[in-house]
Amino acid sequence: MRILGLDYGSKTVGVAITDPTGLIAQPLVTLKRERESMLRKTLKEIAELAERYQAERIILGLPFNMDDTEGERAEKTRAFRRLLSARVNVPVELMDERLTTMEAREILDESGVPRAEQKRVIDQVAAQLILEAYLHERAMEEAKQPISGKEE
Repeated sequence: MRILGLDYGSKTVGVAITDPTGLIAQPLVTLKRERESMLRKTLKEIAELAERYQAERIILGLPFNMDDTEGERAEKTRAFRRLLSARVNVPVELMDERLTTMEAREILDESGVPRAEQKRVIDQVAAQLILEAYLHERAMEEAKQPISGKEE
């Protein structure tokens, strides 16, 4: 089962994907557009990626403010989700993405990636972090489920 992770920004969308087992997230690509409102091509590219990789769901980062409120960026992300959901045949779920870009920058800094090159991959790494958070949350939920059919 493959899952796409998205870090939606004003001019870029970072994309990450799980391995075929759905356990490991890795950066995939950064989709770029000239203006924030030019979404048609971006939506098409994401739909094509979902189909090519046979993704069973898409996880879209939702940027909450640090005080748990939603600002303008969250509103735009929710609108993007509605547009994307109309284009793909898989569920599009939201995942808290607070601080993922900062964490991605720290990872790239620690990995020795020069700042000039970080711009090319930072959104992909942020998408990977969003996807990893989703996978972790899902694993925690599954661990809470009782094992059926087993007597104690």
